[in-house]
Amino acid sequence: MKLSQFKVDVPDELIASVPAYNRDESRLMVIDRKTGTFEHKMFKDILDYVGEGDALIMNNTKVFPARMYGNKEKTGAKIEVFLLRELSKENLLWDVLVDPARKIRIGNKLYFGEDDNLVAEVIDNTTSRGRTLRFLFEGSYEDFKKTIEELGETPIPKYMNRDVNADDADRFQTVYAKHEGAVAAPTAGMHFSRELLKRMEIKGVHFAEVTLHVGLGTFRPVEVEDLTKHKMESERAIISEHTADLVNKAINQKRKIVAVGTTSMRAIESSVSSQGFLKPFDGWTNKFIFPPHEFSIANMMVTNFHPSHSTLMMQVAAFGGYDLIMEAYQEAIKEKYKFYAYGDAMLII
Repeated sequence: MKLSQFKVDVPDELIASVPAYNRDESRLMVIDRKTGTFEHKMFKDILDYVGEGDALIMNNTKVFPARMYGNKEKTGAKIEVFLLRELSKENLLWDVLVDPARKIRIGNKLYFGEDDNLVAEVIDNTTSRGRTLRFLFEGSYEDFKKTIEELGETPIPKYMNRDVNADDADRFQTVYAKHEGAVAAPTAGMHFSRELLKRMEIKGVHFAEVTLHVGLGTFRPVEVEDLTKHKMESERAIISEHTADLVNKAINQKRKIVAVGTTSMRAIESSVSSQGFLKPFDGWTNKFIFPPHEFSIANMMVTNFHPSHSTLMMQVAAFGGYDLIMEAYQEAIKEKYKFYAYGDAMLII
């Protein structure tokens, strides 16, 4: 498949900049692959599609406040620093993106906080926008992390075109987030409220948690027309033995197995046995899923309406079928669904 086949013109007014008032009251388009039909529901109606013994695979990664603003030494120029990945706890080394990148060179120092109480030195160029920083901090690692969290802000996407507000720290996160390490939220999971999860639990649905720390590589533009030439950046993924056992039991019993989001799907598709069962995993994955792809584990999927030309849209098209998913996007535009991170959801059955 070609990049140009994944173009969808989404009107600006349909791009969500704030979440639904209640998590589970966003809209839900149910897409039936067998009949090729669409139904329009509320997200909490997902309860009608799962039952006892079914498995819900959820990514429990936690977004950290990855966007910081510093001032360059001497000039005082304001520089945005986006923390991507911790490279060394001992040396406080981080991979970051800087903006504007042209102003930042190796050897430059950046000062953070009103009292310049945190300093970082640029020690390497990693990409055109990427740098490696060494933070210079007197104190324990715990104090350093606390300082970063105080100075950083929730990294809502730039397209929202607004300042971060108090609600974002809570809403740009799933209610089941546990393991810090993501710079972007696994957005499909943000529709689940605690009440909805409780009702699912009462119904006998099993929660199979995986961890995939979402990096900016997930959102990096595809710049090649031939999709086989695109390389995903690696992201850390963890699948416990307990999760593998839960999912494999559901496979054996021919239950519904629902992947919540593209990140959960990528994690499980990265660790499949030759017999089609889920294997425990702790490592890095750069798996890129696009049509055609034979899925091994999940038979249902929850996801949002993603940007045109994105790897996320490609993965959804691989699962739902290219023609049907492209039709679903047009239906969503016609029915005025909200798009992207804070937007509405689809359930592919």
